[in-house]
Amino acid sequence: MEPRHIAILGASGSIGQSTLAVVRAHPSRLRVSGLAARANWEALVAPAKEFQVNVIALTDPKAAAAARASGKFAQGVRILEGIEGVTEVACLPEVQTVVLAIVGTAGLHPTLAAIRAGKTIALASKEILVLAGSTVTALARAKGVQLLPVDSEHNAVHQLLRGKRSDEISRLVLTASGGPFRTLPLEKLKDVSPEDALRHPNWSMGPKITIDSATMANKGLEIIEARWLFDLPESRIDVVIHPQSIVHAMVALSDGTFQAQLSSPSMAYPIQDCLLAPERPAPRLDFTQSLNLELSPPDMKRYPMLHLARHAAQSGGTLPAIFNAANEVAVAAFLARRLRFTDISRVVEEVLSTSQSATESLDSVLAADTEARRMAALKVV
Repeated sequence: MEPRHIAILGASGSIGQSTLAVVRAHPSRLRVSGLAARANWEALVAPAKEFQVNVIALTDPKAAAAARASGKFAQGVRILEGIEGVTEVACLPEVQTVVLAIVGTAGLHPTLAAIRAGKTIALASKEILVLAGSTVTALARAKGVQLLPVDSEHNAVHQLLRGKRSDEISRLVLTASGGPFRTLPLEKLKDVSPEDALRHPNWSMGPKITIDSATMANKGLEIIEARWLFDLPESRIDVVIHPQSIVHAMVALSDGTFQAQLSSPSMAYPIQDCLLAPERPAPRLDFTQSLNLELSPPDMKRYPMLHLARHAAQSGGTLPAIFNAANEVAVAAFLARRLRFTDISRVVEEVLSTSQSATESLDSVLAADTEARRMAALKVV
């Protein structure tokens, strides 16, 4: 069997590194043909050498110039720059699957180009479907391209829905750990530090997504993403708190029964499913040890971002893009100690309440993203 050629966009981040670990474990099945990152070119030196990658791209032109001048890449390695360079990596002729793990709007154009080129998309960037879910999914359908979810919750749903008819599905249930402040008294939330918020109990992730887990903005973005991935309205997508992160999702069937997907909290499993299915080698849960599975509804006073995300999902248009952009600005301000933890939701709510939603198009979502960031920056005090 010929190996599957992949490109990894966002190779320097946690998902990119996990993907490289999966490739390393299955060298006869997977081959890396292209790597891309925003600016951290140093993180690409070792994998480019290890996997004999001849094409890399950096969104930041200054980083690309530094990479070229470093002399640390093998002779003949092409170092591209900008969104155009990342797009070229995504569309390399030999690439069959693009792992999309770029944070923010930078991944939108490469994703659309890769879909037009007929590449399978292993989607780890929530922002792509939050910003332009209608556009991306319509293009994928038209091109016959698969959108494979890498998020553990969405990948679990993806597995559970295999072989089922749409009329068999009643609801989807996404699980959430509740983050590090699940049991902290509400009055103490305003005083938590970035270091406190970055201590996720189960997952090792980048700073932004870890803060989103603490506020549950992450789960709100996942509701919007699931709406497009699985063609179900927001009202049929539920969220439950599950501190152990063993049950990743459940599907409620029309006969009233539930089916659940369980695995240890490791991103290797969903990545392997996207790249190696139907073969998905993974360690099994150890049922010789006690295993407690706790499920409870989220407290909206503790997690107001979940309510705001649902509002954006219900309204549609460019409001999900506005929610996402305002949240990114507020999270960055919190990490920089310019905003309290509880003010993240305040900033997002104020931006949403004063923004006008427009019909989704590439131009409208990018304009909404820019304006929402400007508005949010003014509300960071």
